[in-house]
Amino acid sequence: MPAPNPAAMEFLLTRRSRPAKTLTGPAPDRAALTPLLTAAARSPDHGKLEPFRFIVLEKPALARLADLAADRGADLGKATEDIAKGRSIYDQGHLAVAVIEVQKPSEKIPAVEQTYSAGAACLALLNAALASGWGANWLSGWASHDREFCQQGLGLEPHERVAGLIFLGTETSAPPERPRPDLHAITSWISE
Repeated sequence: MPAPNPAAMEFLLTRRSRPAKTLTGPAPDRAALTPLLTAAARSPDHGKLEPFRFIVLEKPALARLADLAADRGADLGKATEDIAKGRSIYDQGHLAVAVIEVQKPSEKIPAVEQTYSAGAACLALLNAALASGWGANWLSGWASHDREFCQQGLGLEPHERVAGLIFLGTETSAPPERPRPDLHAITSWISE
């Protein structure tokens, strides 16, 4: 029989992201953030390619990115409400970690598996933050998928893209539980 870890299982069964707009300061400092990044870096990584990296965005960087999102939205002809929403993602944050997918050439590891690994790093960072008592939320938004925004704002190379933005801070209110998938509707069993 495997040795269970009931506390970890209870956490996973009850975990709930905190809406980014409900997060305030203080946010984790470098000492508090390091173990969270360490946990995220332990994500499944088939082939040991390390197809992700982290960019820590502190408050001044988030303010600069908010301005860039507004400028890019205007350049792209986005609607006023889309520009405001794109800007607000960065305006409201106190600290965020951009998890960057770094595609690496490999004959054995398909690109899609590298994408999955970067996504796993996002979830691992989110869960590590929540397990450590911080409020956390995984966001993206249109700006994080705009090539020019990513090159200007984050210095990304052509083979890199944003897998997710994990916003971290102090929780101001516990969110209500939300409906979860019907396990029976999304599960199939194959025995032969």
